[in-house]
Amino acid sequence: MTALIKRAFALTLDIWFVLRKPSVHFSLGFLTIGGFVGGVMFWGAFNTALELTNTETFCISCHEMRDNVYEELKTTIHFTNRSGVRATCPDCHVPHKWTDKIARKMQASKEVWGKIFGTINTRDKFLEKRRELAGHEWARLKANDSLECRNCHNFEYMDFTKQNTRAAKAHSTYLASGEKTCIDCHKGIAHRLPNMEGVPGWDATSLSPDDEDASTRIRRVGEALRSMDGLTQAAAE
Repeated sequence: MTALIKRAFALTLDIWFVLRKPSVHFSLGFLTIGGFVGGVMFWGAFNTALELTNTETFCISCHEMRDNVYEELKTTIHFTNRSGVRATCPDCHVPHKWTDKIARKMQASKEVWGKIFGTINTRDKFLEKRRELAGHEWARLKANDSLECRNCHNFEYMDFTKQNTRAAKAHSTYLASGEKTCIDCHKGIAHRLPNMEGVPGWDATSLSPDDEDASTRIRRVGEALRSMDGLTQAAAE
């Protein structure tokens, strides 16, 4: 064992001596330009690979996402709506700023282990872990002040006169003061809710595990309120 360590150390020293010697065959200028070009190529390849992993196609390439949460997203206003503007997986789960994006990618790398070991590779396993997985996202969005939501929704440009009374009051008080953030009130906006027992602000008695009807009711109420607001505004005009 000692001999092996000595050989490894000697090899490391040999490599270091080669690297620190002046170049015999290439000029300093050539090495500088070569290093610059190599750096650009490396950065381009790295950024291209990063962006490829930041697409909806990549996200739903795993059946765990495609057959579960993606199917739920397709029934919401974030997927299809009158304006044709839709949110994809990375829009809501990956920050836009580069530094925040890298941090999120590093955090998400551990999810590869879940894929390898089949943590949620069946519907039953997914439902069993739904509350835990949702809790991780709620906590992350709470900690970063719903950063991904704010990629598209900007409080500074909200027109409270075009919101229903309840939404306008919540936004102009809790959101304006910083007491609450988007995810506090908008859980279940894109995916079905898990068992909400113990979650602050939610009536656990009315929501059972993976309660599709409850999530659907919440969305329908929101859509109805928006429709009523639209009719009111049209009548006023």
